[in-house]
Amino acid sequence: MAKVTVLGGGGSVGSVAAKIVASSGVFSDVVIADINLEEAKKVVGEIGGGNVSAVRFDANSAESIESAVKGSSVVLNCVGPFYRFGPPIMKAVISCGINYVDICDDFDATEKLLDMDEEAKKAGVLALIGMGSSPGLANVLVRYCAESMLDVMESVDIYHAHGGEETEGAAVVKHRIHSMRINIPMFLDGKFTTVRVFENSGKALEEETEFQDVGTYNVYAYPHPETITLPRFFKGVKRVTNLGTVLPPGYAELIKGVVRSGITMEEAIEVGGQKVVPLEFAVAFILSQRGKIMQEAGLTGSVGCLKIVVKGYKEGGKNTYIFSTSSKKKGMGEGTGIPAALGAMLMGTDKLRGKGVLPPEGCVNPMDMIELLQTKVKMTGAIAEASFTMEHIDQSGKSEKVDFLKMLKK
Repeated sequence: MAKVTVLGGGGSVGSVAAKIVASSGVFSDVVIADINLEEAKKVVGEIGGGNVSAVRFDANSAESIESAVKGSSVVLNCVGPFYRFGPPIMKAVISCGINYVDICDDFDATEKLLDMDEEAKKAGVLALIGMGSSPGLANVLVRYCAESMLDVMESVDIYHAHGGEETEGAAVVKHRIHSMRINIPMFLDGKFTTVRVFENSGKALEEETEFQDVGTYNVYAYPHPETITLPRFFKGVKRVTNLGTVLPPGYAELIKGVVRSGITMEEAIEVGGQKVVPLEFAVAFILSQRGKIMQEAGLTGSVGCLKIVVKGYKEGGKNTYIFSTSSKKKGMGEGTGIPAALGAMLMGTDKLRGKGVLPPEGCVNPMDMIELLQTKVKMTGAIAEASFTMEHIDQSGKSEKVDFLKMLKK
């Protein structure tokens, strides 16, 4: 039995993860750490039990981070935005010699985290990074295909859409703005390259994608780290892309419009004698319009969808596998928090091997994760309410859909 500390455990993702790890029986003690102590205490109250406690910590302070995680066997970091907080938090945890899991979905932060590989090895630490939905579950399913379904994997295209959560924090909006302003990595024609959302390079990748049980939406280039990690672990793959959107579509278009306007600078400007940071204004404006846009779109609850298309060859024949998971009742909190909890539990039960900094495909055995998902996790209905299918298209074009989890139980 071990102690786990969930950093950002009072937030929408961290609270879901905290509740799952607390109910799993893997950890003897669970600490909910958050800058907002009242929110952390609220989560403790919702979980109940004498082995769950709350502590306040500040992600801007290495000393505060180290104090919060002291005595832990595993640290699960759910503090965003990761392009800002991911590297300093992981550095502080490594310095304490504690194993680490996070949900980092920023590619630039991921590159900085991977650069700490030798530092983690010297400290005897394993850091599992990007253990959410995309990245995270997506990477594990790709590994499953590569190891169990195909002789040669040719391409991986990952699609995701989510929205409608009851509340949305500024960190989430800042992540989306950041994603639209930067060069986005893709792996095309066997080479690493970059595209930009609003330029021809990015527009060339846009497409209409059907998400199981949810609908068809236009998706655009997303800077998620699968495009830089998967090609390094699966030699011979020629294409890895990541495309996504925010729901409802009108909300995604609002954020795009704000970014196009250029009012997302982080340097303060003077407005009517007051110093104003354009980015902070932009985020506040976007959030002020969110409720109205959701109401106009008729989106009254969370929606989360993930689709992974893997193509390759088996015994010389072309095969395609399409994994789809979606729910009209669960959004980003559950979609990201559940895999994050699974990662922490696999770490806590010594199912992850190796030292250093590794993405999910580098240290998570797909069958270990699936077994844990099926046998040990109380998901408060989150899995039961979600659909999870696999479609196989063989070399003749014949298509067959199966319930993925039920198939694995056979």
